[in-house]
Amino acid sequence: MPSSRPDRIRKLLADLVGFDTISDRTNLPLIAHIESYLASFGIRGERITDDTGQKASLWVTIGPQDLPGFVLSGHTDVVPVVGQDWSHDPFKLIERDGKLYGRGTTDMKGFVAVCLAMVPEMVEAKLATPIHLAISYDEEIGCVGVRPMLREVAKKTVRPLGAFIGEPTQMQVIIGHKGKHGVRATFHGLARHSSIAPDGVNAIEYAADLIAEIRRRAGKLAAVRSNDSLYDVPHSTLLTSIVHGGAALNIVPDTCTVEFECRGIGITESREVTDAIVAWAKAEIEPAMKARHPDCGIDFEEILDYPALDTAADAAIVTLAKSLAGRNDHAKVAFGTEASLFASIADIPSVVIGPGAIAQAHTPDEFVEMAELEKCAGFVERLIAHCAKA
Repeated sequence: MPSSRPDRIRKLLADLVGFDTISDRTNLPLIAHIESYLASFGIRGERITDDTGQKASLWVTIGPQDLPGFVLSGHTDVVPVVGQDWSHDPFKLIERDGKLYGRGTTDMKGFVAVCLAMVPEMVEAKLATPIHLAISYDEEIGCVGVRPMLREVAKKTVRPLGAFIGEPTQMQVIIGHKGKHGVRATFHGLARHSSIAPDGVNAIEYAADLIAEIRRRAGKLAAVRSNDSLYDVPHSTLLTSIVHGGAALNIVPDTCTVEFECRGIGITESREVTDAIVAWAKAEIEPAMKARHPDCGIDFEEILDYPALDTAADAAIVTLAKSLAGRNDHAKVAFGTEASLFASIADIPSVVIGPGAIAQAHTPDEFVEMAELEKCAGFVERLIAHCAKA
């Protein structure tokens, strides 16, 4: 392992990017690699494996095992690269002009690499307050992997003092983000030849009624502006994002699926908004379908859910984050993170702070600037100094 901190970060990030951890694939080789790296310092983590045995989170404690400490948290999965115009292999780290290119460099293997690169300093500091590494899976498809890990953490006799979730914020302290609830509605109609269309039940046309109602309610949400000026979009949002239906031009469509989401400012607002839409559809659309044929109707399925984050601006974890980051400002963002689950599942006060810009996440030729990673390393270095004080 290279001795200089920047070289350690580069090497570790290259290793992490080299593992194809798109969410539909196993992350176990990456987890094993991290475990092997930690073992070289005499550190052993706790694996939390999913029901398939193909995914695992890793909970690591460096320092005292029986005292409350601070969490550095990142996810190992990345979004797909199919259909994106990459100028090089997305799973091979490339450095040009101070930028490190590769899938996940910003979101969010860069942060994980920094945390791992700082492990030697953590060990050498003989921490009085422990530092935990929380490394999860399947964040990109609904913050799936962090939940069982946090349920295990919640059972421990000592609860961490706070958590820093390293999503890309250009090292700005984020104290809040919107929640999200996603729903899939499957409309079951009745197929007929289009020449006798009145004898069928058109699933797409009934789905269109739902889409129109979603749009109408989205307009009402947009008209209710939050007095929280920290959000760039100062209201809850609602939209239809995916629609599938129909088989041929001359067939009355018997199936149509509609996926829609709400991103709510309030802790539970996302679910409240979508629940109200589901109730409306069951009362207004489904009876009309069943009146045409009793086998017709709508099935609703939750496809994603996480609460909003709303950490008080004067909370101790916020004050500490600002001190470690060397800045006094804070903000809120529209995109979701695992931070709200640290707060809601394990009652761990949390903020979001990490290297890189969210604008780079999920893009072709994704990159993170080396300067951002070095700023993040400085943040972790100051956290180590804070935790080394008796």
